[in-house]
This record gives sequence, structure tokens and C-alpha cells, in this order.
Amino acid sequence: MKEVTVEVIGVDPPCKRCQATYKSVEEAASTLKAKDVNVKIFKLNVQSKDTIVKYGVLVPPALAINNIVKVMGRVPEKKEVERLILTTLK
Repeated sequence: MKEVTVEVIGVDPPCKRCQATYKSVEEAASTLKAKDVNVKIFKLNVQSKDTIVKYGVLVPPALAINNIVKVMGRVPEKKEVERLILTTLK
């Protein structure tokens, strides 16, 4: 089974856009599980010093896959998240 780490970077408490991003990632992870891909999902606070140091200045919501920011400042759709994860695994 292939494994990938996805970090949803947003504000705390989460806004509607951050919640929608997390939901897209959860749905994509569920679909990809059938394709033998294990997706580990983590939430990060965009205002955290650790997050700022790791990724630089971010506009929430943002999405990092295997420590690389792939989406910033918008809500990705489930299909886009799936495509980004599969592309990362190649």
C-alpha cells in the first residue's frame, strides 16, 4: 500500500472554506483507499509559528502533500485532490 501525507492548513477554529477543504481531502482519501493508497490527514494552523517556518506565508485554506504546498487560497474539489495525490505518488 502506498502512503501519502496531506496537511490541511487553515485557521483555528476552522472557517467554512477550511472545513470544505478538509472534507474534500477526506472524500478523496476514501476513494483512494480502494486504489491501495493510504492518506494520512493532518490539520495545521496557518497562524502557528511552526507552520509559518515550515511553509512560509500562507493564505488559508492551503493544502500540502508530502510537505509541498499544492493549493493555496482556495478550496480544491475532491477530484483535484485525488489527482494531486496520485501525481505526487508517481
